[in-house]
Amino acid sequence: MVPKLRVARPTSDLAPLVRFYCNGLGLTELSSFTNHDGFDGVILGHPHAPYHLEFTVQQGHLLVSFPTPEHLLVFYIPEHSQWLSAVERMQAHGYDPVVASNPYWDRLGRTYEDPDGYRVVLQNAAWEY
Repeated sequence: MVPKLRVARPTSDLAPLVRFYCNGLGLTELSSFTNHDGFDGVILGHPHAPYHLEFTVQQGHLLVSFPTPEHLLVFYIPEHSQWLSAVERMQAHGYDPVVASNPYWDRLGRTYEDPDGYRVVLQNAAWEY
């Protein structure tokens, strides 16, 4: 059995992240919760994928975030037409690519900053490892 991966990250504002990851990247809201031990949150992904993303807001807690240009989530999309559709969807929702800190990601991909300043790469390549 292959375990599922959850990437969990705090935020100060869920709504813009949900728009970015659902409308822009095409993820689905799998679940959400309110006031679960002082946290509100949302879980995003694809229903049959072995990963999902969780974003949480801790009530009454001021979040200090320190994203860098090398904090990356990379989505490998080997089929060019699917990759192009993903890039066009980001553009249609008003998300413009940024120049990657590492030029490797600009060769076959596009890098975007989410509303919290963390970066997501849409890479037009197969995962080879």
